[in-house]
Amino acid sequence: MACTSGLENLPTKTSKSDLVFDSLAQTWDEGVPLGNATIGALVWKKGDALRLSLDRIDLWDLRPSDSLSGANFRFAWVKEHIRTKDYLPVQKKLDHPYDMEPAPAKIPGAALEFSLKELGNPSSVRLYLNDALCEVKWPEGTRLQTFVHASEPVGWFVFDQLDENLIPDIIAPTYADTLSGDSGGGPVEGLDLKRLGYSQGKVIRDGNKIVYHQKGFGDFYYEVAVSWMKSGKKLYGTWSVTTSLCPEKAEEEVEEAMKRGVANDYEDHTAYWDTFWKQSSVSLPDSLLQKQYDNEMYKLGSASRENSYPISLQAVWTADNGKLPPWKGDYHHDLNTQLSYWPVYTGNHLSEGLGYLNTLWNQRDVYKQYTRQYFETEGMNVPGVCTLTGEPMGGWIQYSMSQTIGAWLAQHFYLHWQYSADEDFLREKAYPFVRDVAVYLEQISFVDQAGVRRLEFSSSPEIYDNSLNAWFKDMTNYDLSLMRFLFRAASEMATSLKLGEEAAHWAQLESQLPAFDLDKEGALTFAKGHPYNESHRHFSHALAIHPLGLIDWSNGEKDQQIILATLKKMKDYGPDYWTGYTYAWYANMLARAFKGEEAAEALRVFASCFCLKNLFHANGDQSGTGKSLFTYRPFTLEGNFAFAAAVQEMLLQSHTGVVRVFPAIPEEWKDVAFTDLRARGGFLVSAERKGGKVVQVKIVSEKGGTLHFLSPDTGEVLEVNTKPGEVVSYKY
Repeated sequence: MACTSGLENLPTKTSKSDLVFDSLAQTWDEGVPLGNATIGALVWKKGDALRLSLDRIDLWDLRPSDSLSGANFRFAWVKEHIRTKDYLPVQKKLDHPYDMEPAPAKIPGAALEFSLKELGNPSSVRLYLNDALCEVKWPEGTRLQTFVHASEPVGWFVFDQLDENLIPDIIAPTYADTLSGDSGGGPVEGLDLKRLGYSQGKVIRDGNKIVYHQKGFGDFYYEVAVSWMKSGKKLYGTWSVTTSLCPEKAEEEVEEAMKRGVANDYEDHTAYWDTFWKQSSVSLPDSLLQKQYDNEMYKLGSASRENSYPISLQAVWTADNGKLPPWKGDYHHDLNTQLSYWPVYTGNHLSEGLGYLNTLWNQRDVYKQYTRQYFETEGMNVPGVCTLTGEPMGGWIQYSMSQTIGAWLAQHFYLHWQYSADEDFLREKAYPFVRDVAVYLEQISFVDQAGVRRLEFSSSPEIYDNSLNAWFKDMTNYDLSLMRFLFRAASEMATSLKLGEEAAHWAQLESQLPAFDLDKEGALTFAKGHPYNESHRHFSHALAIHPLGLIDWSNGEKDQQIILATLKKMKDYGPDYWTGYTYAWYANMLARAFKGEEAAEALRVFASCFCLKNLFHANGDQSGTGKSLFTYRPFTLEGNFAFAAAVQEMLLQSHTGVVRVFPAIPEEWKDVAFTDLRARGGFLVSAERKGGKVVQVKIVSEKGGTLHFLSPDTGEVLEVNTKPGEVVSYKY
């Protein structure tokens, strides 16, 4: 018997950054997002129904790609075709199947619908960020409150003051139908679901419960269940999505949730979110940026958990339009996953970031097998585009099977160590992961007659697309920066672990690498003879500036000139072929150059022009104001999280080992503050600026150690030896 206790209204706490609308969204990608990194929902209107698009992170078609196998699935075979300039066979085998075949791919779950024929259209819709709850109100007094439990694989809905005889219905995706109509499309707009070839699943209705069972490829299946009860003028219920990849069963999950009751579940849910929001906060004088930042951190809390799969292109908000999601909803490691986790470090959400690192760690055997087969080396590289389980998916192989992607992913292990000061993590995970990548990079490269370590062919995302010209005979600054970072980080980590011989070996390998290539103005190029001379969305040539920090303002005049020249080129050639994430990344780089006004302006453009009504990043310019010639709207999340990281870079920097507060804020930001942002070394920093002057700084040392702090009062670097838990305070 379901528990009917605790049916009072669910208490909420408003925020100025809440999303507030006077009607439901009309498209799935503008729906109100709810999620817990495992399951998610989008609240919107389709036809005459209020619709909850239901999703789960491990809803995947994992069928193997036949083209990514066989005797020719080797980089040596690819290089033979590059040398002979006979590249079409490579494109046919390794690039084209990604565009033409429907799977492997992320797939949708189902939808929950409530008819609006009697209720009519609502008059207000609100996402309460503090409580991760969506509230929908009707003029006659009816109200819906719905949330995805923060730590259980269930979602809840509660209708209040309901006179109509309303019940939920599960709407299954259309997997089996005639192929009449548009079944085409590409990876950006999405291939039709019917191309997956599934038999249509069964929806079974039994009293106050509906269960939908859908078989996928091979032995895979998934289940969606909803159960509900009516009590007077209230209708309440719960739903779940589970797959054959997890031990839970959706039908059992909803039964257990109904026994616990909505009040108990909501109490646990809000306790989680209270803790999440207490981890850190920022207070900005710019209301547009404040609202965007708070919503980005909300999305981070909805899409990441310590034991979850990583954030994919759309995380737990897969397309609900009868098609596969943009770019198959996969894991793009040539930029997207890396940017998505930028804000976990300074944002003091290391636990949420572990979902990324734990998955990378757990999939090492898959990566090593791929490395042995394709690159024919020891050590480990990671596919640049991969499935839920880490298998390569192909595509433009200069990037989807890049030689250096593993180094960019390894940086996140390095960052977690730096920000946590966790020596156990360094010894047990960070250095072993980095070392495996270093072993591979040493073997994939060679030393020429001049004693310079090189790659025979090099690439730079996504320059010259997937053409033969996208393979450079000279080292690109992209590949070079990642190799330089990786060997340097490996040496630093080995030194910290007192592994002197290994540290020296990695340092020697770094010393063999060539210098970064610069154009005649002193700006970073893509490669020798290939300057940044036209607008491009991917700043692959400038990784050395950000996020790797190899070229940094603190290194002196030479680096400063490179940074300024590189930023000038980006600005001069303009944003015609930028996407939203480009603006967010550009803001991070500007912050590293202490250009606060320009960084804030880039973020304003992102927030104003590249986001949908629910603040999802849509890649293309939605404003019609010419901020980019890309005007499409495939939703992906990396731009949102790169935005949050840029705000953090403006407020606090510590990548040089010196803690700087408010290093890159606009002059007009007279009153600004932040609480418990994280600096490298395991320091939690809070600071406040009033009337254009820093008035107080508080630094908590989690692990102890030496703090280097740039005094905003004198401009001197203060050196303070701290003990674990010690608080260092300054008032001005």
